[in-house]
Amino acid sequence: MLAKRSMVLLLVMTVMAVFALGGCSSPADNPPAGDQSVKSQFKGKIIGIDPGAGIMKATDIAVERYGLDYEVVEGSDATMAAALKQAIDNQEWVVVTGWTPHWKFARWDLKFLDDPKKVYGEAETINTIVRQGLKEDMPEVYAVCDAFKWDSKQIGSAMAMAEEMGDDKAAARKWVQENQELVNSWLPEGYDAAKTTASFDKGKVNLLYVEWACARAETHVMADVLQNIMGYQVELTPVGAAAMYEGLAAGEGDAIFTAWLPVTHGDYLEAVKDKVEDLGPNYEDARIGLVVPSYVTINSIEELMK
Repeated sequence: MLAKRSMVLLLVMTVMAVFALGGCSSPADNPPAGDQSVKSQFKGKIIGIDPGAGIMKATDIAVERYGLDYEVVEGSDATMAAALKQAIDNQEWVVVTGWTPHWKFARWDLKFLDDPKKVYGEAETINTIVRQGLKEDMPEVYAVCDAFKWDSKQIGSAMAMAEEMGDDKAAARKWVQENQELVNSWLPEGYDAAKTTASFDKGKVNLLYVEWACARAETHVMADVLQNIMGYQVELTPVGAAAMYEGLAAGEGDAIFTAWLPVTHGDYLEAVKDKVEDLGPNYEDARIGLVVPSYVTINSIEELMK
């Protein structure tokens, strides 16, 4: 009798152990990765950034137009990059709101998902916008803002240097030293990128920017040029995207170098366009959309619901 009870107890313990290891679900509830739907491999989430950003508004539209049963997770550039890194480290699937230029494309092998409905538009530009009256108040500052232009390789190297050094200000100083020919093409007559000054008595310039990798690189490089070469006292003010445009329109800032147009920041500019001056693109071929690691086997937004 005792032996029989021992056998029953052993059987019960074995069953409990199986449930403890596997939970209460059946194999059909937890299929191997290769048998999972695309949505389940992405955990039904699109990892986003700041809720007010244009790319987030475009993503909400994409969810509707493509019929995506996904949660768009709000966060920041930093949290998006952290989620991307974690997924790649574990070779998991992840889809994030992304844009170029951005240092993540230099660090990881990534791809944009095709957007046949053109929700995210075509290539964008990054423009320089200044407050009204800057040309009259500070003609030299206006001139260098107007002349500022660079390409993918140049902005990419500035972003990569900042990411590697972990110090935006020091990285900007180093980048300017290593790219003097380009910097000289921006400078008004009488200045030389090889010559710096310790006298910052030409006036105060306030540059507004959002906490994006490209925005930090652009703004810190221009701050270095204005201060260390031209002799202006430069203040850097990180703000949200909407506040950046509102501050510029109110005269609380002098310039921004990170206006993504026509989609990402289009609504912000439209609201203040009569109170600021758009100096045009400082960078061509910017792009926004949904980005995945290259090992992910889908290639289009349409495939997210497979």
